[in-house]
Amino acid sequence: MVLLVEVILLERHYLHDLAPGYDRDQVLADLMTEYGEDVWNFAYFLTRKSHAADDISQEVFLVVYNRLYTFRGESTVKSWLLSITRNKSLNYLKTAFIRKVILVDVLTNRTESSPSPEAVVFDRMATKELWDCVMRLPLKFREVILLHYHYGLPNKEIVLLLQISEGTVKSRMYRAKNKLSAMLTAQQEEGKYHEGL
Repeated sequence: MVLLVEVILLERHYLHDLAPGYDRDQVLADLMTEYGEDVWNFAYFLTRKSHAADDISQEVFLVVYNRLYTFRGESTVKSWLLSITRNKSLNYLKTAFIRKVILVDVLTNRTESSPSPEAVVFDRMATKELWDCVMRLPLKFREVILLHYHYGLPNKEIVLLLQISEGTVKSRMYRAKNKLSAMLTAQQEEGKYHEGL
């Protein structure tokens, strides 16, 4: 616990006291190395599109580069980056153009020729079945599950990132777990049914 607090304090100190003379390119490279995969994965989990996650990740780090000296240390660097990622992802999802593209993808049933980033990400996770269910959750439930279990953020940081009350975080977490449990139970029952045929 003490080590975690020291790491958080070091993160805050490092960026909070960043003077204009520091090499922003090097700081950005460090941040991309440390958090690039987290940013891409979170963007992918929210948008469900690998090309969107690529674009959003680039936008996030461009924003970070331009706002590097505005980091106030009120949260961890990871929370700050995930907050920017969330905002960019939600903006992406709101555009009418994207909705049309998604509809075209569904109607034409396009598939990617190379292994999808989704498959790569799920291979790294403990169980594909669970994460398939997580991906089917509505966005407000999916993001609290991801932030808590995948990114390890405590409720207080989720509150700051999503700008909702702690009670709402707990409620969404409870409802998300119930929905996941129901989905997993239904999948198991369906699997037993198919095995019996």
